[in-house]
Amino acid sequence: MKHFFALFFSLVMGSFVGIAQKAQFTLADFYTENADLDKEVDSIFHSLSEKQKVAQMIISCTGELGKSEATVKKLAQDDIIGGVVFLKGSKKEHTTTIDELNTISEKNKTLPLIFSMDAEPSLFASRIMGAKKVGKTIEIKTDTQSDSVVAIINNELKAIGVHHNFAPVLDISPNNEAIKSRSYGSNKDSVINLANRFIKCTQEGGIIATAKHFPGHGLVKGDTHKQSVYIDGPLQEIDNYKPIIADGVLSIMIAHITVVNNDLFGTDGLPSSCSRRIVTDLLKDGMCFEGIIVSDALNIMKAVTILDNAPLQASKAGCDMILMPQDERKTMNSILAEIKKDATYQQQVMESVRKILRLKICAGII
Repeated sequence: MKHFFALFFSLVMGSFVGIAQKAQFTLADFYTENADLDKEVDSIFHSLSEKQKVAQMIISCTGELGKSEATVKKLAQDDIIGGVVFLKGSKKEHTTTIDELNTISEKNKTLPLIFSMDAEPSLFASRIMGAKKVGKTIEIKTDTQSDSVVAIINNELKAIGVHHNFAPVLDISPNNEAIKSRSYGSNKDSVINLANRFIKCTQEGGIIATAKHFPGHGLVKGDTHKQSVYIDGPLQEIDNYKPIIADGVLSIMIAHITVVNNDLFGTDGLPSSCSRRIVTDLLKDGMCFEGIIVSDALNIMKAVTILDNAPLQASKAGCDMILMPQDERKTMNSILAEIKKDATYQQQVMESVRKILRLKICAGII
């Protein structure tokens, strides 16, 4: 009996030691040099099929104006997607759908999905109906006010199981048709400081933040939901992103804005989201951004739906997450076919997948 208890104690203590020694990562680890984190990313990466790797890049949508729950569940069941963005809906609806999607991943033993939302202050009440109101972004004027708003948003997102907030807006000026009250205002320094504060508090609270809409949607005319929109000449808002990148924002969203009359960064008639000059040459290489690059929504915005296979073009431009493609299966098959023909593109895709896996680990999703 004494030997039995000794063995039992040894096994229990061994289990606790194993738990204690298991690496626990946070969002703050994403940009660090960390051999244990690298090892975990490698282990998961090598366990996946090529199809499963590509699936990590594809983000579907549900909620009002999104795809039906049945459609998204089927995509998750078939391992076609790596995440879901939630549009308008009630807390109960969002929570139930997330729980059901998590159950699908558990039963299928597939990687958990990353769940995201446009939970900007100005859009928050429309994304989670019944959530505590936080006012509009344009009304936030101080760090204290920002911290209070972020605390509410983070708590609501965590309560329903959302990991990734597509906020804040870094665009200058509330006068643009698409941005309006979603901007912090017209003063560049104030916009940068308040957006950076929002990002810092969001990520310290365990939610991934996203600066948007690169390379700048504030000082242009028009709405990319309705038409092609143009930056004519210099990129006046890209300097806004330099301190944001330096301070560790984890993701940046690329707008569907076409750049004209710019010798260095003209997009040759393409929206920025599908332009390698903007996504790779400027943001990745020129500004040394090593986080997750997310395309803006690809399903309804007229600036991209007029293109042939915009999701593949966005991926080839350098976007890591392909947001809301009209046809997720077609997107997957297009990427799989392209990587078989283009070794350089294949390497780029695999780098995107590794970054997404790293993010999921640091966010506690995996």
